[in-house]
Amino acid sequence: MPKLPLYWMSVCFLLGMIFLFLAYIGKPQSHFRKLAIFAFVFVLGFAWNARYAENRLHNILSPEMEGKELTIEGRVAALPQGNSGGAKFAFEVDDVTGALPWRIYLSWQPAWRSPQAIPEIVPGQRWKLKVKLKRPYGSLNPYTFDFERWSFHQDFGASGSVRSGELLSARDIGLTDFELRIELARWELRKKIQSMLPADARYAGVMIALVMGDQNAIEQDDWRIFNATGIGHLISISGLHVTMLAGVGASIVAFIWRRRFWPLLIPVGKVAAIAGFLTAFIYAWLAGFQIPAQRTMYMVGVVAYALWSGRNPRSFDIWWWALAFVLLIDPMAPYTPGFWLSFGAVAAILFAMGNSSGLLGIPTGKELEVHWIYRITQALREACRVQAVVTIALLPFTLYWFYQVSVVSPLANAFAIPLVSYVVTPLAIAGALLPEFIGRWLILLAHMAMEWLAIALDWMASWNWSVVWAPQPEWWVLSLSGIGIIYAIRPGSLIDDWKIRALALALSIPLFIPLLSLSISNPTALAEGEFRATVLDIGQGTAVLLETANKKLLYDTGPIQGKKDDAGQRVILPYLRGRGIDQIDRMVISHSDSDHVGGAATLLKQIQFDSMMGSLPSNNLLLQNLQARKVLSIPCRFGQRWIWDRVEFTVWHPSEDTLFEDQYSRKPNEMSCVLEVRNQNASFWLTGDVEKQAEAEMVERLNYSRLAEMGDKQLIFMAPHHGSKTSSSLDLLKSLKPYQAFAQNGYRNRYGHPHPTVSARYQDLNIPFYQTPITGAQIWTFKNHTQPSTQFWRHDINRLWHRSIKE
Repeated sequence: MPKLPLYWMSVCFLLGMIFLFLAYIGKPQSHFRKLAIFAFVFVLGFAWNARYAENRLHNILSPEMEGKELTIEGRVAALPQGNSGGAKFAFEVDDVTGALPWRIYLSWQPAWRSPQAIPEIVPGQRWKLKVKLKRPYGSLNPYTFDFERWSFHQDFGASGSVRSGELLSARDIGLTDFELRIELARWELRKKIQSMLPADARYAGVMIALVMGDQNAIEQDDWRIFNATGIGHLISISGLHVTMLAGVGASIVAFIWRRRFWPLLIPVGKVAAIAGFLTAFIYAWLAGFQIPAQRTMYMVGVVAYALWSGRNPRSFDIWWWALAFVLLIDPMAPYTPGFWLSFGAVAAILFAMGNSSGLLGIPTGKELEVHWIYRITQALREACRVQAVVTIALLPFTLYWFYQVSVVSPLANAFAIPLVSYVVTPLAIAGALLPEFIGRWLILLAHMAMEWLAIALDWMASWNWSVVWAPQPEWWVLSLSGIGIIYAIRPGSLIDDWKIRALALALSIPLFIPLLSLSISNPTALAEGEFRATVLDIGQGTAVLLETANKKLLYDTGPIQGKKDDAGQRVILPYLRGRGIDQIDRMVISHSDSDHVGGAATLLKQIQFDSMMGSLPSNNLLLQNLQARKVLSIPCRFGQRWIWDRVEFTVWHPSEDTLFEDQYSRKPNEMSCVLEVRNQNASFWLTGDVEKQAEAEMVERLNYSRLAEMGDKQLIFMAPHHGSKTSSSLDLLKSLKPYQAFAQNGYRNRYGHPHPTVSARYQDLNIPFYQTPITGAQIWTFKNHTQPSTQFWRHDINRLWHRSIKE
């Protein structure tokens, strides 16, 4: 994002004043005045957003500071994540020189050579730390989490790891440090909840999420169940929670206020409104100031202001003011799913229930005389309509952000919403806020209710048809479905025009037809004889998706870090879901190293694989997993060849007598499965981690095999072993004569890949060498009648292009 010079800020301010003056002199309600007001708001918003970006861009670590061991002082600035086995936390740096960012994101993990529990990290602590920093960097792929955008949003100018630390002060919080005091209160609240529950309480993380919005302790398996049943929105701080607490706070203050003569000074309603807003304000901060909590807090505040000023605002006026406040404080809010889901749900309810006698259908006036059974029936009918409206209205947003729709969501929400909203959450909040001798029993009851709910949810999530997966919809599909949904949920009787509403709702069908979306808006659809290779930005590891017109092959599954963080869950699965891919014809595993096989176990749980080819010892856990799932497993051998959609696949290594043996007969890297994919114009090579000995064998095969007759095909070559100095031998490169080469490696990885001598070798041979830390994901497309084309997912690649031109 380019920086905005200061004089442009002055120009924006001057233009804003001109438009404001034009609006002032214009006639009331005239189009001229409305246009001038719109122009004023636009210019002011542009200047505000530009200044927001400018401040954050000034807070970025300079490149020359990367990788150096630094000693810094500062304090923990927010609620940390993790435990004694490792922690991640925001850190405010004391740096009078201005050489370092004022706010950084640190990870403190035990040293792998001498693992020891790290100290407890508490908001407000002051530390002297030895750290290594780097600029905010994250792998960049379609449909996956963007760490760089998140860092920019959170104003982290660098990330880094802690080598050692010295605690200088257990508490460094000034009288005016409101945010830090709130973070400390959140930390104490989390500790209290954890201490009141048994150590093995499975849903302790859910209790913490419901009370204070911290979802990091919830297991991935539990999230899978919550999302499959469509109740993920309940396992967080929702607007309903904030409204409920605001109502409780207002009721308590109103009860106390009306006991004395105080109503003669200030009416009870006004005092209750202020109390409700203050309660919502405090709880929104305790909940981490998430967007749903912000939205509700602002709406409560607008209602309180209207009550004090004697105004009677319309429902959508309240919604618009809340939207304006959220965008004013956080211009990047639209980049988060919570923004669209929260504001979208409320807007849909306000629009759809416009002609209703009440959002819950409770009769008023003379209707109070009707039978109570009718009143309950009407209330249930309106509640079902509200739920249906929200489900339908959020359908495009859900597919855009999460690529799935829960079919069982209406059934699951029918009993999960009342149970979580009116039983689990109130008990958990009361248990967390009341004294421990009472709160312990309340939070145990909340946990017990959640356990019973989870049994039913787990049962529904196990149904094969419980979830419908679909690719991320194109813009035209979102627009078309939005038009239909607006008409389908509009106010009015459902009985009179249900056929027209159903027809309008049918406009959402393209959301679930990926082939239709591809054929209309995707110019890269493949024909017979064409293929595409997506080289994922996976970090220090390998994962490449190969596609022909009707077949798909996944070469390696990326690295694993620790027990839970694997590339399958973090990168590959979101990418496949975003593309609408739930079936892979063949998985090829080059060899058994963890940076090539790390994501396989996760993918096998979620994606159907028809077969596996690889170079693995027979005692490998992946082979046992495949056998248990009855997936055909084939040893990778030289000479194997098959054709999919007129695209040829050939194996060049290891030797033709390779079997799944108890142990590798040689070094695992040297046993890597090397795969060539070719069509009439190009050849694409995937080389795993082969090193000099295996490369020499390949050169010998290339010299004597008729399969090596490449003709005038352009050859795209994966640098073996991520560009290590033991690979990319000169003999192999001269034999293949690559047109272009690429490497998958981690940003500033500890192995120094690619090695400078290897990079220089490619440069000396005039072979452009593209690395995923610079390019992000690489999408190579090989057509029948055109030269291979490449798309690099990282937009800021000027340095790469300049270097390629020089080469």
